[in-house]
Amino acid sequence: MKKILALAPVLALAACVEAQPPEQPAVMPPTCGAEQYQGLVGQSQSVLRDMMLPAGTRVIGPRDPVTMDFRQDRLNFEIGADGRIARVGCF
Repeated sequence: MKKILALAPVLALAACVEAQPPEQPAVMPPTCGAEQYQGLVGQSQSVLRDMMLPAGTRVIGPRDPVTMDFRQDRLNFEIGADGRIARVGCF
């Protein structure tokens, strides 16, 4: 019992230690190569048919369902309602 009472002040002080915020993961730059395709924004989606695109590339229509998982190595072309490339990105 005496040992427990002797540890009480130490435990009380330990409870006062300021908690450290968790480390934030480093933000990685996009790695899918989208920057080289930015010139296609505004062009018809038909230009993509003749191109050799990286494996796993998604061409996403205006009403297409897509998964919400983030992959910085996946190239995505978003097509607008007008049939033109609206956005190119890594996600």
